[in-house]
Amino acid sequence: MTQNPLLVVMGVSGSGKTTVGAAIAQRLQVAFADADAFHPPENIAKMTSGRPLDDDDRLPWLETLGGWLAAHEHTGAVLSCSALKRSYRDRLHDHASGLLLLHLAGSPEVVEARLLARAEHFMPQSLLRSQFATLEPLAPDEQGMTIDVDQDIDTIVDQYLASMNLASKEPA
Repeated sequence: MTQNPLLVVMGVSGSGKTTVGAAIAQRLQVAFADADAFHPPENIAKMTSGRPLDDDDRLPWLETLGGWLAAHEHTGAVLSCSALKRSYRDRLHDHASGLLLLHLAGSPEVVEARLLARAEHFMPQSLLRSQFATLEPLAPDEQGMTIDVDQDIDTIVDQYLASMNLASKEPA
């Protein structure tokens, strides 16, 4: 692959989407965004109170994310986004046909430990179970791959870049 990818790093809360996504974007020297920054205040308030979002809550947010992806389709970019359901990923793909997916997967125990170690995030640990219940792993016909999160960030990033035949653009 010679062109910079348009990539969504997906997974449940606490899987490392933002950290891994930002690291990949830095290595490739492309734009990065965290989908959490695009949530309207009502969504954040709902999650902060311990209530999971439903599809109606997510639709306008997904449309906004799709617009961001479409704006970066020719330059490449990385977006960290839960993208838990196939229908959510399809909606993003509707905006950006070349979209690739990286699913950061881990056991509930590993992800919960990571989530508990994280400070200052609006997503309470109590919603993790609902996220795992909602999660639809990548289907064989989706352009993407799954990597286990129970390893260090550099290993995850190196594994992804190697699998996509992408070289880091950062000076060594």
